[in-house]
Amino acid sequence: MKFISWNIDSLNAAISGTSERSELSRQVLNKIREHNPEVIALQETKLPSDGPGKKHLEFFRNKFPDYKIVWNSSVEPARKSYAGTMFLYKNDLTPSVTFPQIGAPSTMDLEGRMITLEFAHFYLTQVYTPNAGENLNRLRERQIWDMKYADYLVELDNKKPVMATGDFNVAHREIDLAHPDRNRHTAGFTDEERQGFINLLAKGFTDTFRYLHGDVTGVYTWWSQRAKTSKINNSGWRIDYWLVSERIAEKVIKSEMIDSGPRQDHTPILLEIDWTTS
Repeated sequence: MKFISWNIDSLNAAISGTSERSELSRQVLNKIREHNPEVIALQETKLPSDGPGKKHLEFFRNKFPDYKIVWNSSVEPARKSYAGTMFLYKNDLTPSVTFPQIGAPSTMDLEGRMITLEFAHFYLTQVYTPNAGENLNRLRERQIWDMKYADYLVELDNKKPVMATGDFNVAHREIDLAHPDRNRHTAGFTDEERQGFINLLAKGFTDTFRYLHGDVTGVYTWWSQRAKTSKINNSGWRIDYWLVSERIAEKVIKSEMIDSGPRQDHTPILLEIDWTTS
């Protein structure tokens, strides 16, 4: 089975925007479609609380006719048209869908950050992890989120194997970003966030990219839009992941990035798994 995850940074902009960046986003969606995955996970959809509108649904009917869609949007008192997640899955699949709330602080549970699909033999869950904030003003809340999220994955893992994907908003190791020295106290690379990710893996989960590719360097999933040359110079971060329960890591065939061309921000990540492998 093949799965793709992507932080799209505004579904509306990607579907109906007229800017050059919107066109680049549509090209990435076309590339995702060409891979023909069983499931597509999208983060940071930024849809309103009532979900996709007519133009969004028409887009999916035309571009992804073989898929059903489910979504989770930010609702009041959380910010409007903020965060948000979505799954597209093939019409012949029949997962049970849940929208977990993990007891996170502030409005985090209301920001549409998680969706879980339960299949007969595994869970597939996606997350858009809260950012610690430009001035780390949300770091303490982020630490609580990390603990609650880890507990949630363990709860799933106790029932059946788990695949967890999304924008985790943390570069785990120094080799997961181009300039670790200058980002020691930057959101996404604080000691606290990195420790939260270490604690998560220690509970029985595998970073599939490192599992397959070892300590390879210079491979990232995000490049800042603020620096016009960040992607040209490959000044990036690896903050998007496919994690799996340790006991199924050997079934993973591929875990890699999909080339998003000149578009900066996130690039899609692909996981391929062979459930027949013993």
